[in-house]
Amino acid sequence: MLKCLLAPAAFIYKMAVTFRHRLFDWGILKSEKFDIPIICIGNITVGGTGKTPMAEMIISYMSQRHTVALLSRGYGRRTKGYREVTTTSHYRDVGDEPLQIKLKFPQTVVAVCEKRADGIREIRRRHPDVDLIIMDDGFQHRYVEPKVNVVMIDATRPVQHDSMLPMGSLRDLPEQLRRAHYFVVTKCPEKMTPIDRRILRKVLLQFAYQRVFFTRFESFAPRPLYPDEAVAPLVTPGAEIIALSGIGNHRPFVSTLKASFHVAEELNLDDHHVYRVKDMRNLVNMLKKHPGAVIVTTEKDAVKMTNSAKVPPEVRRSLYYLPINISFIGDSATDYLQKLEEDVTGRN
Repeated sequence: MLKCLLAPAAFIYKMAVTFRHRLFDWGILKSEKFDIPIICIGNITVGGTGKTPMAEMIISYMSQRHTVALLSRGYGRRTKGYREVTTTSHYRDVGDEPLQIKLKFPQTVVAVCEKRADGIREIRRRHPDVDLIIMDDGFQHRYVEPKVNVVMIDATRPVQHDSMLPMGSLRDLPEQLRRAHYFVVTKCPEKMTPIDRRILRKVLLQFAYQRVFFTRFESFAPRPLYPDEAVAPLVTPGAEIIALSGIGNHRPFVSTLKASFHVAEELNLDDHHVYRVKDMRNLVNMLKKHPGAVIVTTEKDAVKMTNSAKVPPEVRRSLYYLPINISFIGDSATDYLQKLEEDVTGRN
């Protein structure tokens, strides 16, 4: 019944997206090329596919060879126009993910601008030494023509079985995947067989120059957000925890926690959630209900709670975040990054 109600809205949305792409294809709307290599990391679905960990991986590798800048829209920020992220920026001004990246790579230029072409020009003007720009979440943008498109695909939501918003999670047309150079399939299950990978590779690949890499998220031991106040330096396996997340798809995060800990309670919020006093009260009440439990959240959510003045002492003592990394299946991260660097520099 719900699908029948949502189908007309999904059809209208699909027609609008199709028409917009046609305007670019016909040259009525223009895609701008720049004299600097640009790597775009994007997807065609809503919800988390691992764009931020991928951006961090590419920054870490490319910074050894290039002067890198990252450009993001800064989703959910309360500011407009071009703005550079500093380690003391507030996430409401620059966005949670750009701030997370800046805190990890303080020497890297991180900027936000809703008009990506304007943002690139401003980076070029302010930082003439930058010779590589990583554009976060710009695959649908199309006003900028990157040198390399890296598209993240969620293995738990195959595009061939998905539908357009709001009936499904697709925010762009699957046919647009022809513009991709690299597909990075994330959240691959442990039991994913070579045959499963071969089927998905056949679905995605349309041109000889396209490459597919299969990955899963690798998590590490939760780390205290406030080490000097934490009840313990580590959260031991089997410990009682409260799972806290404000991300696009909380299920893989919660599943990861359940594999190692006893999840006593969950607080799952919307993506890019703005934490307020009532949220802190909820966490305090949960800690009272579960004495001895600690709160484990995502890196993205942890960034929003680095302002200790707004976080109650009982929450600060019990607040940990779960670091994650992208682990490649069948190929190594080095293979992927070396091929990417070859495409960036133009070597064959």
